[in-house]
Amino acid sequence: MKVDVLLGLQWGDEGKGKVVDVLTPRYDVVARFQGGPNAGHTLEFEGQKYVLRSIPSGIFQGDKVNIIGNGVVLDPALFKAEAEALEASGHPLKERLHISKKAHLIMPTHRVLDAAYEAAKGDAKVGTTGKGIGPTYTDKISRNGIRVGDILGDFDTIYAKAKERHEEILKSMNFEYDITEIEKEWMAGIEYLRQFPLVDSEHEINALLKADKSVLCEGAQGTMLDIDFGSYPFVTSSNTVCAGACSGLGVAPNKIGNVYGIMKAYCTRVGSGPFPTELFDETGDKLCTLGHEFGSVTGRKRRCGWIDLVALKYSIMINGVTHLIMMKSDVLDTFETIKACVAYRINGVETENFPYSIEGEVEPIYAELPGWQCDMTKMTSEDEFPEEFNNYISFLEEELEVPIKIVSVGPDRDQTIERYME
Repeated sequence: MKVDVLLGLQWGDEGKGKVVDVLTPRYDVVARFQGGPNAGHTLEFEGQKYVLRSIPSGIFQGDKVNIIGNGVVLDPALFKAEAEALEASGHPLKERLHISKKAHLIMPTHRVLDAAYEAAKGDAKVGTTGKGIGPTYTDKISRNGIRVGDILGDFDTIYAKAKERHEEILKSMNFEYDITEIEKEWMAGIEYLRQFPLVDSEHEINALLKADKSVLCEGAQGTMLDIDFGSYPFVTSSNTVCAGACSGLGVAPNKIGNVYGIMKAYCTRVGSGPFPTELFDETGDKLCTLGHEFGSVTGRKRRCGWIDLVALKYSIMINGVTHLIMMKSDVLDTFETIKACVAYRINGVETENFPYSIEGEVEPIYAELPGWQCDMTKMTSEDEFPEEFNNYISFLEEELEVPIKIVSVGPDRDQTIERYME
């Protein structure tokens, strides 16, 4: 049995949580392979709205096994709040959720360091969520991190040593802070974590595959925020691409099966960084309003623009995407004309290849298509799609050379239409 991978192809916020929830009934296991509580997956069904930050989005589907992999960074306090809210709404976790002992812990001082580093950058700040993600991954790479498995040993000593090192850095930066209350919540989160199965997730996942169980690997953020292949330095601190599932779960490359790439019918970005198709006019504001484009974790307004096929082709290539899933198609329902960026013009030279850097003067070159100008939110099958929307899909499939298998026409679980799925 092979694992299937689901990930975002743009700058995050593509709607991964909803799609995982929709696809989960076909799998035995859902495993999160990277990122932390800086990534919020929003799911809506049965009149309820849920935002998941660290817990895999398959948690709502009955008896499925959900795994937080070694590539994830976990804040115990935020995890406890998220998990208890889910349990209070009637979703039992402790028998469904397994946590890798090799996942790294976000400390209270990591969050302070995050704020201190951003403040020190001034106008050059990256626009982090302030959740301590970057400093935690920094400690991981520099071999100074603490991991979930450490709470099973002499944790007080391990924690005190790591905290002291952070305090020395913050003292050298003359950064004032008080973590008294945060630390109390964090320590309560550590005790809460001890109630869950803490596992060697790489052994567990491979044993499940050997037992012919199906596994869906869930990514966070988006490909264009990948630490290696994204719009550096305005990126996250982990590998958000398909290869991250291998290192973030302990799965061999030859175990990768289908790769589901999720995109919006347009494009958004949160925080700082280049965004070639960003719109600063009424159209951009309209996309933001109709799409409710505000971060599920931070509440920050998302920057909006037309779909960028140059960046999408790059993402598809890097990830080996086999199936495309298009979200928020209904947001474009009222537009008379739809635009799609098919190339860039950089220093007077036209290119369809995603360049080393997209900072500076990058002029998007657009193709224009007629809009469908009808309400798609009540549609339940592909047969109901208007001709103009079918033409938009055909145009995208021809440009991207990958079939669009699922189309979302609204936020609810039921507003999901499959197209000739196997």
